[in-house]
Amino acid sequence: MTKTIMGILLVGLPVLPAAKLQSQEGGDRPLAAIAADSSLDLHALPALPAGKSTVLGGEIQIVDSVRDELTLDALGMGPMKIRFDERTRVFRDGQKISVLDLQPARHASIQTVLDGDKVFAVSIHVLSDLPESSFDGRVSSYLPGTGELTIASGDAGEALTVIVPREAAIARDGQRAFSSVQSGVADLKTGTLVSVKFRPDGNGHGIADQVSILATPGWEFEFSGRILDIDRHAGFLSLITSLDDKSFRISFDSAQAPAIAALHRGDRVRLTAQYDGAHYVATRVAPQ
Repeated sequence: MTKTIMGILLVGLPVLPAAKLQSQEGGDRPLAAIAADSSLDLHALPALPAGKSTVLGGEIQIVDSVRDELTLDALGMGPMKIRFDERTRVFRDGQKISVLDLQPARHASIQTVLDGDKVFAVSIHVLSDLPESSFDGRVSSYLPGTGELTIASGDAGEALTVIVPREAAIARDGQRAFSSVQSGVADLKTGTLVSVKFRPDGNGHGIADQVSILATPGWEFEFSGRILDIDRHAGFLSLITSLDDKSFRISFDSAQAPAIAALHRGDRVRLTAQYDGAHYVATRVAPQ
């Protein structure tokens, strides 16, 4: 079996068939033809399939740009055909690239859904043969028995699974009150924000050398900085901190934090926010 870096992960989403693009004559059109057709309105494309999805790890052996199909040698499953199109999001070492730049790769993680009797790629993460990579996101699951840690990143929920060995360094990072608390695998609960440094082990897995715990559900954080944007209707503000120029999106309930009514973009503010496993939620707000 060809060596790979990712395991197989199930992610719950509903399954809808992926629509095919067709030419005026009714035939399917490959991506190369689509890219050459400047008259095509990409905004008119159907939404991505939503439904139960599976993340497959393995080696991309063949990319067929005529049939818009790749061959993945999936860990534990062998070679399989996966369809893709211009709706598929493709990343190389965490950086988004065009689907037209997709090439064979030793290490790939593909989020897939069923399209009738075919498999469709929602997103593709490709890792170069780097000595170490990093990934930031929210913990989806952690299995103490195997050490498998699954992390989702971004609104689309791209996922990565790595193995956290016993000797991996796990520590809280950030504000002093938070980082001074001893950490460990107990912090790898669903919703925890993490930054993971990992490497391929040559046996088909990503091995985490370091896990930085950035926020755990229920913990309160103090913020001081300048408001970049505020949306009272949606109930959130964007803040850039004074000490380290980091930006945070913070939700709020105007009834719970009435001081927000007097704030505007550019104002300086001090606030306390609790991380609830998905958002930072303001509990106390005061002008600075």
